[in-house]
Amino acid sequence: MDIPVISLEAVTKSFTIRREKALKDTLVFRKKGFERTTTFQAIHEFTTDIYAGSTVGLMGHNGSGKSTLLKLIGGILEANTGTIYRRGRLAALLELGAGFHPDLTGRENVFLNAALLGIKKSDVEERFDDIVAFSGVEDFIDTPVKFFSSGMYVRLAFSVAINVDPDILLVDEVLAVGDEPFQKKCHQKIESFQSEGRTIILVSHSAADIERLATRAIVLDQGHMVFDGDPVHGIQALRAGYRREAASDGNAQDVPSATVTLEHVRAMVRRKTKNPDISVVVEYTVVTPSRNLRMEIGIETLSGMRLLVTDSVALAASMPTSVGSHKVTFTFGSVPLHAGVYAAGVALYEGDETESTTFGVCEFEIEKASVGQGILGVVPTIKID
Repeated sequence: MDIPVISLEAVTKSFTIRREKALKDTLVFRKKGFERTTTFQAIHEFTTDIYAGSTVGLMGHNGSGKSTLLKLIGGILEANTGTIYRRGRLAALLELGAGFHPDLTGRENVFLNAALLGIKKSDVEERFDDIVAFSGVEDFIDTPVKFFSSGMYVRLAFSVAINVDPDILLVDEVLAVGDEPFQKKCHQKIESFQSEGRTIILVSHSAADIERLATRAIVLDQGHMVFDGDPVHGIQALRAGYRREAASDGNAQDVPSATVTLEHVRAMVRRKTKNPDISVVVEYTVVTPSRNLRMEIGIETLSGMRLLVTDSVALAASMPTSVGSHKVTFTFGSVPLHAGVYAAGVALYEGDETESTTFGVCEFEIEKASVGQGILGVVPTIKID
């Protein structure tokens, strides 16, 4: 029988919010008998087990309790009720620059951060060169980190965390920081951790990250777990929650049940000219007849920068709505992108809905020698007078 490396049983966490902001407020509230504090329940009776080798993606809208839950698991916050069990060495990347002192150099902060993670100084000295090499801040390692950019901060912090040989890695949105080459290196490192059987808990608003990296998804809504299962279905559950929220706010007339399922999305890159052709193939199934369907496709970088969005309406194409399986192929000819990994996202909308019923994400890689830097791989002509 497998033993969980992390176990949460009926965990709750609440925060006290004080209404008074100054001594005058305190006196007025006391004299008039007003409530001086309110209680905010961030996590409600949360119970789950996480097993070794799994990668769990935590999803939810802002304020749903994702970061609070991660801090509870990491031992940074203490639960009001319930129990949390952990087995193995844990490393956490929860906030930008957490554990760094701004007046200390990058070198000094490596040792400080590692000490906070429970790593011996001798172990850090042994791995120091690898930590610095992975972060890419060799030229600034003896500079106070208060002069670091946000990208340099998180690169160094991430490098420390992954090089201290953790059994459990907690990651809160830090994969969205840093340039694209570093993000690719981070993804490769996480995939290496996965192949080694380590446990990862990841908070991300990026559907591409969750679908690519997670083996399991947990969706939170106002501190409650509303979904636990397959990442693709978890993303769909999150979107369904957005639709219900829009309906309750009066922004939608009703919330129809899904009649379409998106089965598969894949991308193919063909090089016929200097710039490649990119084809995105979408397979979907209509379960019950739909009034009409609109398919939207977008291409973005792994950091979430949107490069292109269009849909079947703009392309004057009618999506098949009959019951059964259907395949649609989008082809982008001669795309001038630099070498790198990109994500293609597809969403299906039923009727007049403004929130997608179902969507999928795939990744593709452009491999070519790029001239210059940036996203567009356009080579200019040059004339010197």
